[in-house]
Amino acid sequence: MFSFFRKKTPTPPAPTSAAAEPASATGATAVAPPVSPADMTPTPPAAEPGVRRSWMERLRNGLRKTGSSLSQVFTGTRIDEALYEELESALLMADAGVKATEFLLSDLRRRVKEHKATDPAAVKALLVDALAELLAPLEKPLMLGEHQPTVIMVVGVNGAGKTTSIGKLTHHLAAAGQKVLLAAADTFRAAAREQLSVWADRNQVEIVSQEGGDPAAVSFDAVTAGRSRACDVVIADTAGRLPTQLHLMEELKKIRRVIAKADPSAPHEVLLVVDGNTGQNALAQVKAFDDALQLTGLIVTKLDGTAKGGVLAALARERPLPVYFIGVGEKLEDLQTFQAREFAQALLS
Repeated sequence: MFSFFRKKTPTPPAPTSAAAEPASATGATAVAPPVSPADMTPTPPAAEPGVRRSWMERLRNGLRKTGSSLSQVFTGTRIDEALYEELESALLMADAGVKATEFLLSDLRRRVKEHKATDPAAVKALLVDALAELLAPLEKPLMLGEHQPTVIMVVGVNGAGKTTSIGKLTHHLAAAGQKVLLAAADTFRAAAREQLSVWADRNQVEIVSQEGGDPAAVSFDAVTAGRSRACDVVIADTAGRLPTQLHLMEELKKIRRVIAKADPSAPHEVLLVVDGNTGQNALAQVKAFDDALQLTGLIVTKLDGTAKGGVLAALARERPLPVYFIGVGEKLEDLQTFQAREFAQALLS
């Protein structure tokens, strides 16, 4: 269902460092056997048309409230200042933020002039084009196969949907033929370990877990185990952190450093899971986690209910990190790759 691409020439695994910080919970170190370049062929599985159409309908339904507010702007018969003022209010109410709203309005005025548009419906179509172009830099496929394994560290605040997103992502990875290993690095919350174990069982993948252990040590063990078992992907779940909890954010930095002890090139992806309902607060979260951990991408969840969707425009204008996946519900198929034009069409449908 996802556009995963595996490179033809993988990077050979580097020797495991014995000087971890802290020491591995098991003390074991191992190097994965070499992978033949012939085995690393491009494999870009794509969603079936019917699956994607069903997904688009769920996305439209999730964004219906915001979409209705924006669409109402174009129900009149005139293109005048009143229309632009109404659109400005609608975009701000949709959590697009001041900078993105100003950019979209300016871009839309230019497009209307260039196309000599005189019909509000045509102006709406031009807004779809403007929004899709603004969001385009966020559209990027998750790359697998360059490293063996690809190590993904997943972070976010409590309740954002980290563990559920990991479970859904694992499902699609496994369905695409990837050998996945999970690391339960949220070691002090039993419910998190149990939830991740359920996902591991459901997806028939292995998990490295330890009750009350050091999260960094569990992550170290998982990376070394992933290398020795020739896994394609290792995903580390971490405890929820508010960006204002500086001492806890330091623990995430420690996990990142220790992962690099197990594999100097890792983590290869540091993904922040953002609850789409948080609105403009999402920008503060992205900035804080990016400054601390050098994020490589985002997963935006819960784009249904009260989520307004415009926050992606704000991110594109102010913190344009790749949005690998978006989610609109609890089902496995409710997490899909982000496509800018699809999203723009759903938001303005």
